[in-house]
Amino acid sequence: MVISVRPQHLKRYKDISLLLIKYGRGDLVRGAGLDDVAGAGGVTEANGKPEELAADLERLGPTYIKLGQLLSTRGDMLPAPYVDALARLQDKVEPFGFAEVEQIVSEELGVRISRAFRVFDNLPLASASLGQVHRAELRDGRVVAVKVQRPGIRDGVLADLDALRELAEFADSHFRVARRYGFAAMLEEFRKSMLRELDYEQEARNLKTLGANLADFPRIHVPQPILDYTTSRVLTMDFVGGSKLTSLSPIAQLEIDGVALAEQLIASYLQQILVDGFFHADPHPGNVLLTDSGDVALLDLGMIGRVPHEAQEKLVKLLLAIGDGRGEDCARALTQLCDVDDEDEDELDDTAFRRRVGEIVAENQGVALADVRAGAVVLELTRAAVQSGLRPVPELSMLGRALLALDEVARSLNPQFDPNETIRRQAADIMRGRMTGSATQGSL
Repeated sequence: MVISVRPQHLKRYKDISLLLIKYGRGDLVRGAGLDDVAGAGGVTEANGKPEELAADLERLGPTYIKLGQLLSTRGDMLPAPYVDALARLQDKVEPFGFAEVEQIVSEELGVRISRAFRVFDNLPLASASLGQVHRAELRDGRVVAVKVQRPGIRDGVLADLDALRELAEFADSHFRVARRYGFAAMLEEFRKSMLRELDYEQEARNLKTLGANLADFPRIHVPQPILDYTTSRVLTMDFVGGSKLTSLSPIAQLEIDGVALAEQLIASYLQQILVDGFFHADPHPGNVLLTDSGDVALLDLGMIGRVPHEAQEKLVKLLLAIGDGRGEDCARALTQLCDVDDEDEDELDDTAFRRRVGEIVAENQGVALADVRAGAVVLELTRAAVQSGLRPVPELSMLGRALLALDEVARSLNPQFDPNETIRRQAADIMRGRMTGSATQGSL
């Protein structure tokens, strides 16, 4: 059985097929009957290098850039060199013209741009695959940032998603490894995430939710939306002045309270993931700003993650077991965060799995505390689970990738900062809070 080739998707089938061939999944292309669609293309089977994958996805456009960002959180699915390469994927493209910006803003707000804003900068502050951001001033003098969606982007993304969905469904039906990873389910969640990211009214709601959730963290700032100036394609929010953390000089690092900022940042993320179950899913250094007032601002809430309550407690137990070096408890918590297919259950070697988890935990106990990367350990454990025939829940990889990114951000604030102690202390506080809450409920 092969997939039914839609004429309007021919170029997309070819692009996807050549990418799969280059990176070693020509079997999927042949099985789907896409050999003729792919053609020769000058691509040799499985000759793609990790450092080339990010560039290849960037050339294919916005949907594939976002897919690459998703795959960078799936250390269980790709070898570490590919995950590391995708983590450096840059979502930066040439800006579109100001005439189109004016047209979109006027159409969306129902008024000429000069009537809605006293000042609107022609050149964008930043330009990405889905939209770009301009500095502006409202008529009352408030300085704002206006995100404007790229013209025609939605139709192109939807067509890309259709083609990817067909291939994922075919793979799930015909390849055991695809069923293990749940390609079709992953693509469906990706589709929902992309549609949410294309809805700027949803992003405005995300900003309000996260701002309220982090109200107890005075050094963490979340810009708030101006709802009267926001639609599905235009998002107006507080302007936040500051510097990217990656651009801080050694002298600038000495002038800030980097340890206090880093501790609040990590504590705020652990609350987002392990308590609120609603978190900023893309905390790379470009989305975390050191403000002019010396605080930290979280930008770009188009991509958010959700963690079900039942997964939160298991993630807390896993982090505590890693921090304390308890291999058996770590394996137990990891197993609870995984599923297993019926066809894989007979092949699951529980003893080997527990031995490997114990080795990973022990290896990191022997590393100097400041050199331990909690996120890297979580991702390594995730890969060990997959290699043993388990299927980790998506939240596990999301936690690992978020902690890995936060480690980089925290060390940008203070190169000597050790995030691991903050992670252990915060996880223990969360666990105590859960136990106290359970005991209180039980006594009622």
